[in-house]
Amino acid sequence: MGEEAAPTPGSPGSSSAIKRVRTVDECQDMIQRSLRTPMVIFLREQMEKAGCGVSDKFFKAVYCQMQMSGCYNRNKGIMVCSNHMNFQDDVNQVIIHELIHAYDECRAANLNWTNCAHQACSEIRAGHLSGDCNFKRELLRGYMKIKGHEQECIRRRVMKSLSANPNCSGAVAKNAMEAVWDTCYNDTQPFDRAP
Repeated sequence: MGEEAAPTPGSPGSSSAIKRVRTVDECQDMIQRSLRTPMVIFLREQMEKAGCGVSDKFFKAVYCQMQMSGCYNRNKGIMVCSNHMNFQDDVNQVIIHELIHAYDECRAANLNWTNCAHQACSEIRAGHLSGDCNFKRELLRGYMKIKGHEQECIRRRVMKSLSANPNCSGAVAKNAMEAVWDTCYNDTQPFDRAP
């Protein structure tokens, strides 16, 4: 459910520039700006229509020990890791990605995050619908494939998320992702088509 954090120095997509770590308060202000973006407004409206409205308190800036950008937890809401955020666009992306997870849980009463196929499906959808894997983002991460980059990126990021689930190791995670790929990649709800 978490989102891939910035690469470590020397890895693909890393930069020699020193990145500024945001405080929790700065990140909380960035979250408030994010809540006014069209995509976030749309997703919150769709959650409301599905019976799962979320208040501004659903979104929290936190300091994270783990190397992740944010996560969704049904009991705690969406948490954005302030110490892994550099720009407003980073915060917007985390909020959108995690809102898709929240929407998935809202519409699927039996979603079980410990089930590899369930988690893989939501990660596929979040990667595809949030724009996590658009060409510019991939280029900034150091991945320069021209054709097929989006699906390759989604697969890479799904496997990274599944690897954090103790129930989903190696071949189990890959098999779960492949089993649900077509259905979940083509499921664009609440959008008419992938944005």
